[in-house]
Amino acid sequence: MEIYSIGQNMYFCGVMEYKDNLLGVVGTLYRWRKPLIALCLLAGLGTAGISLMLPDYYQAGTTFFAASPDQSKPELVFNRSMSMRMEYYGNSGDIDRLLTVAESSELVGFLVDSFDLFDHYEIDPNQHKAPFLMQERFFSLYTVKKTKRDAIELTVEDQDPQLAAGIANAARNKIEEIVQRLIRESQQKTIKAYEDNIAAKEAFLLQLGDSLAVLRTQYGTYNVVAQTETLTEQLSEALALFTRDSVRLLVLRANAQVPRDTIYMLDAKVAGLRQEVKVLKGEISRLNSGISTIYNLEKQFAEANQILGEDRERLKQWRAANTSTAPAVLLVEAASPPVIKSRPKRSILVLSATFVVFLFGVIGILLFDAYKSINWREVLGSK
Repeated sequence: MEIYSIGQNMYFCGVMEYKDNLLGVVGTLYRWRKPLIALCLLAGLGTAGISLMLPDYYQAGTTFFAASPDQSKPELVFNRSMSMRMEYYGNSGDIDRLLTVAESSELVGFLVDSFDLFDHYEIDPNQHKAPFLMQERFFSLYTVKKTKRDAIELTVEDQDPQLAAGIANAARNKIEEIVQRLIRESQQKTIKAYEDNIAAKEAFLLQLGDSLAVLRTQYGTYNVVAQTETLTEQLSEALALFTRDSVRLLVLRANAQVPRDTIYMLDAKVAGLRQEVKVLKGEISRLNSGISTIYNLEKQFAEANQILGEDRERLKQWRAANTSTAPAVLLVEAASPPVIKSRPKRSILVLSATFVVFLFGVIGILLFDAYKSINWREVLGSK
């Protein structure tokens, strides 16, 4: 057994040395050239025959940019200052939102219903897995991606070139419609918030107005500044007259030659001025007791009324923006029916299959030739 093993090992070494020589490999392949050529021809012809039975697919594509949502923001649309700049092209976040919408179930459902794809792809809509099978089939022919220049490229493959272009354009239009609807829904929430805020401020202003009316009636105050100036001026004049006439009355009373009627009239006038001064002081005291409260309420009322006016103006702007249509995508190229098929590439399939068969054929021939002289029964039996 040992002699056999040594001899066998020597044989293996000899075979390996022989096969390591490139001339030996070439010689082996030359001897097997006819079977190898026949195998490659058979593979090429078979692949060509199979590829001819494969349907032709056409790819239609549309390219567009994401539009910036700044075009739907009232603070940018109606702003006249140069401090705030509007962007017209979307950033990476806007592109990601478009890509998300482009792969949404709503978009797929719309295209399936619009182009009757269940019937077109021959999928029974009544079977349990129909939605899953439709998604798998659709996304195997539908591709949307961001290009290196930040554009979005949407492509659709189909055996009908007209249908492929129609689906691609319809998908782009639906993406814009969905994004615009989402923007409008967001704007409507903002509008509702403004409406609720305005209603609350109007109720607050009504309450402030009622409070001011009560306080003005209570303190007799209708214009704090004007009334303060008027009452102060009237009190000064009344005090001056009262002082002057009081002095005159004292002087005239000391003179016995002055008629009593004159004294009586002057005395009545002084009494009237005294009462006028008393009333004016009472009015001023009454005004002063409520002036701070009324002044604060008037200030609050003016500020709240100003803010309310600003909010009403913003609400008008938001409503105007909501009724307008800002673009969600900026079209670069619409999809047109392709005239050249995208697949199958029959020549590539035939060449690839032929090369693979040739490669494996060469490996098989070399292995077969290297070990054809070995008695495998004896080798396996010795073990």
